[in-house]
Amino acid sequence: MKALLLSLVLFPGMVLAAVGYRLDRSPHDPRDLVSLQSGARTYINYCVGCHSLQYMRYQGLTELGISEAQVKEYLLFTADKIGDPIRTTGLDPKLGKGWFGVPPPDLSVVARSRGADWLYTYLRTFYRDPKTVTGWNNAVFPNVAMPHALWTLQGEKRLEVIVHGNSAGHTAVEYKWSDLSKGSLSPTEYDAMVRDLVNFLVYVGEPAAERRKAIGIVVLFVLLGVLFPLTYWLKKEFWKDVK
Repeated sequence: MKALLLSLVLFPGMVLAAVGYRLDRSPHDPRDLVSLQSGARTYINYCVGCHSLQYMRYQGLTELGISEAQVKEYLLFTADKIGDPIRTTGLDPKLGKGWFGVPPPDLSVVARSRGADWLYTYLRTFYRDPKTVTGWNNAVFPNVAMPHALWTLQGEKRLEVIVHGNSAGHTAVEYKWSDLSKGSLSPTEYDAMVRDLVNFLVYVGEPAAERRKAIGIVVLFVLLGVLFPLTYWLKKEFWKDVK
């Protein structure tokens, strides 16, 4: 038992991987165009240098209430035409692998594969770790290769992992966060920015999601409108001889 507790204390990364950090619920809203526009701006400013959106074209940003002229002037940095996919600003995958150990992945469907709650928590739980190559680590994704690209906005955090054990052999993990330096945004402002970024990534994963849901509701009511009279007629036919 003592050996187990000692190993958990000495290797907090193992604790994070085995126990898992509790995910916060993402407050995103795909119907909020202002939030989606803000998320697109954050992505272009801070993420597109390493991560592409190969299944999303710049033209698709006009669906968010952004005009073609605005896209060309403020967002079209990695392509010549508005119909081109959103690629990175030119990071060579081999160079990225040399820097981070793995090539930075495309994020077109990351919200569908990881989930909005995972993304929202992940982007808010980076902390300084001198043992890693980049000097950063993450509570949701232990030993992550990605450095904290938004640290100037959030600031630098310290995470202390405390493992509590009892005589029954059960363990509980406590996470203590503290500030090493302040960012340019307050905690509330940073959380709002991450919400908008996650909102945008959710939209990119399935741009037609809201339209599909609206069509589905209409189709459901149409089917009910057709099937209910038929069901009522069949009921009358089956029971017409029963007194």
